[in-house]
Amino acid sequence: MAQNRRMAHTQPGIFAQGTRSHRQLEFSVPGNADIGAIAAGVRSLREPAVTAGGCNIVIGFGADLWRRVAGHDAPPGLRDFDALDGARHRAPSTQRDIWVWLHGSGPDVVLDTARAVTAAFSPVATLELDQPAFLYLDSRDLTGFVDGTENPPVADAPATVAIPGGPGEGGSFAMTQRYVHDLARFHALPVEQQEAVIGRSKPDSVELADAVKPATAHIARVVIEDEQGDELEIFRRSTPFGDVEEHGLFFIAFSVDLQRIDRMLARIFDTAREGTGDRLMDFTTATTGSYWFVPSLDEVDLRFGED
Repeated sequence: MAQNRRMAHTQPGIFAQGTRSHRQLEFSVPGNADIGAIAAGVRSLREPAVTAGGCNIVIGFGADLWRRVAGHDAPPGLRDFDALDGARHRAPSTQRDIWVWLHGSGPDVVLDTARAVTAAFSPVATLELDQPAFLYLDSRDLTGFVDGTENPPVADAPATVAIPGGPGEGGSFAMTQRYVHDLARFHALPVEQQEAVIGRSKPDSVELADAVKPATAHIARVVIEDEQGDELEIFRRSTPFGDVEEHGLFFIAFSVDLQRIDRMLARIFDTAREGTGDRLMDFTTATTGSYWFVPSLDEVDLRFGED
């Protein structure tokens, strides 16, 4: 019963499936920006300029801006994304203030909505990133491997992402990173070696047996467990992007707390310098990184509704 209530309050676009066209917008907001102007922009997102086909809108806020909006009611643990400096690879921080994820039935509807969103925020925010993305084949990354296999079932996802009580109840923490792939180098590997990099079979996404799965395999690094050995799940909604010359994955992860994502990233980038980082990082480069608070629909109404 509680899970259904959280799902009703959590922004539904987090869970909406079947959309093939996506777009990521990130905005910076000056520290002296008028919160009323931001509220006006947010209110306009509840009434998209287009109706044909529909477009899901998910909005998140960086730590500094959300604390200006919510004060002491901001959820504990909310903070900026810190750059990661691992043994062999690094991930930059490009923390911004507003993130809007659009996904819908086609690129035309999504583009029209993106233009409307940008216009709504233009009096108070600067567009820093505009990244179109798409569903590739049967939800595969451009490497050819199925993406998101480790996700919990959609019916269980609200319990994985929604803060269960207290400040931020029904909202979620999120992380976004833009990765640029070196596909030519990855695809030059024999398929068996590609599978060792990922930790799954390529055609049907079956996890490799522990006896043959390297400790540096992507799957081996991203699965984290608590002290009792139970998996600490996150909910991924990543999508490929790109053109002939530059292409990769826009990674999105939702979680009930940021510590799960912190632990996963530490293992991926081997920040402890243990020599067991994620082999996939040899074939892709992180170019952005931000943490967000994605408030519930109730809190969106509370903070940005009409006076």
